[in-house]
Amino acid sequence: MDIGLDMGEGGELIWATAGARTKEQGDCSRFKGNIPASCKKDPQVVDLPRKTPYSMQVANCCRGGVISTGIQDPANSASSFQLSVGRSGTTKKTVLLPKHFTLTAPGAGYACGAAKVVRPTRFISPDGRRMTQALMTWNVTCTSTQFLVRKTPTCCVALSAFYDETVADCPLCACGCHTRPTQPGRGCAEKDESGFARSVQCTPHMCPVRVHWHVKRDIGKYWRVGVTVTNFNYQKNYSEWNLGIQHPNFNNNLARAFGLNYKSLSDDTGMLWGIKRYNGLLREAGRFGHAQGELLFRKKDPSTFTLHKGWAFPRRVYFNGDSCAMPPPDAYPQLTTSV
Repeated sequence: MDIGLDMGEGGELIWATAGARTKEQGDCSRFKGNIPASCKKDPQVVDLPRKTPYSMQVANCCRGGVISTGIQDPANSASSFQLSVGRSGTTKKTVLLPKHFTLTAPGAGYACGAAKVVRPTRFISPDGRRMTQALMTWNVTCTSTQFLVRKTPTCCVALSAFYDETVADCPLCACGCHTRPTQPGRGCAEKDESGFARSVQCTPHMCPVRVHWHVKRDIGKYWRVGVTVTNFNYQKNYSEWNLGIQHPNFNNNLARAFGLNYKSLSDDTGMLWGIKRYNGLLREAGRFGHAQGELLFRKKDPSTFTLHKGWAFPRRVYFNGDSCAMPPPDAYPQLTTSV
């Protein structure tokens, strides 16, 4: 994870950093003694590893470029760092807001807005008897959007049900088309190939991740869904992965999740993620490259409950915030008789 910014028009520079590091120093030749950490007008700041020496840390820093969602792990959902900026003055008139923020992280791209001045941050002294405040505080909001970095999805969805032998698999070439490599490290890899650096396993959909939603036979007042997440990437593990599921009446009817954590986000959207030290780490493609669980739904009103017209299937599925390619509606498993 790294952050880029424009220091403004005042000739500001970064004297020192804590909890992060500038990627380039730039031209600091005019300084003879104390050399700044960065003299670049558009510096990039990167996160530090978790095992960074304490002398280089600040509170809540050094996540190794990985932060969790606030729902999955609140204690590790923020990362902080500190910059000592010079040549910016000491008044609200001389301190200029940085411009052109960029946020780079694994997965989706991010679009950042302009810095906005907000109420100054307040600090309480260690003894709790005195409070001071910052000269100025500003916020920058960055929004995730996968289409900034790629035009194709990074995941896909397969649908199946107990009442139909047909499996609505991921769309053909959902994440790219099958190519056999002629050079090391390119194209896709078969399971038993070892002559080049493996990447994504060769599949008709060519997606690094597939989510399989299987409707199981109902039991009395309940109906069940099996969820399996499969990693087809030979070179990447997914730690603290999560799924976003949009489904009609999803949160009103869900009774329990087995083998997965669950949190309601809205009336028709829920979030699922793995259990630590069980399936919280989605390992690279191969024998252990999958995670699975089961959802138990209530039939609140048996007289109106139906499996017809694809009601049991999700509208949208998201893996780590990326929207997954869904099968076309006419490929969904069809219920032809009463069950």
